[in-house]
Amino acid sequence: TRHRFSVEQARRPDACGKCHLGPDHPQMEVYKESKHGILYEAFRDKLNMDRPAWVVGKDYTAAPTCSTCHLSATPTQGATHDVGERISWTLRPAISTKLNMVVYDDLWKEDLPEGAALPKKGEDVKAKDGKTRKVKEVLTWQQRRERMLDVCANCHAGGQVAGFYKQFDEMVVLYNDKFAKPATAIMNDLYQAKKLTAAPMDEKLEWTYYELWHHEGRRARHGASMSGPDYAWWHGIYEVAKNFYTHFIPEVRQVAGEPLASQLLDKYVYSQPGHAWVKGGMTKEELQKIQEFYRQRYGTQK
Repeated sequence: TRHRFSVEQARRPDACGKCHLGPDHPQMEVYKESKHGILYEAFRDKLNMDRPAWVVGKDYTAAPTCSTCHLSATPTQGATHDVGERISWTLRPAISTKLNMVVYDDLWKEDLPEGAALPKKGEDVKAKDGKTRKVKEVLTWQQRRERMLDVCANCHAGGQVAGFYKQFDEMVVLYNDKFAKPATAIMNDLYQAKKLTAAPMDEKLEWTYYELWHHEGRRARHGASMSGPDYAWWHGIYEVAKNFYTHFIPEVRQVAGEPLASQLLDKYVYSQPGHAWVKGGMTKEELQKIQEFYRQRYGTQK
């Protein structure tokens, strides 16, 4: 708050929660519902947050805060002031990508998506702001993830961490492939076909698409990234799916008209096995499989 210049205050989750909360980036709410946040509330008096170095695994093990994972030191890694240095996915845009980081000699940094050509250390490169800079360091997304894995390893076994990242990665890929990429492709084709005006956010479909990825899709991805199951599912993928099927698709039909609407939906949506039921319904065998699952899971005959 600038009143005390307190490192202990900066290490508390509340400091981050001033901005990182709400419908489009609920990191604070996700943290509070996660096991990390629950442990913090139970053992905050055992975290020694006033210690100068504050090294995880050495000065404390009771619980992590936002600072632990994103900023603070480990036994093998120094502290950083770059909260994105250990982040391998970007969860902000409509479609998530893994990110490489380029660090220049004046410490200017910029992210390059996975698959983009990467400069070499010592090379003079024109940065995104138009200035030519010398490359000091290139961090691949795998190296950024390794830095986060180093943090995790001070409290968790390797198998647990690997299991978390498997779930997280698959969740982001599911969101990307099933909802974000089809919706984005449809929007781009509608703009190209002049079915939407060039003016931003002047039509209902644009708001529906925006909230689909910017609010609901972000909540799902942030929930998965921080082990918040309610935000990953009920505030996340559940709402993405509900609004994709009950709002986005009907509005696409209204805006595009026939035959364009059917062409777009067949190309980007119904071509995926996971969406086929929307157009043709479920087969008797598929319905029986679902019913059998619930009978085994919950012991019900309904």
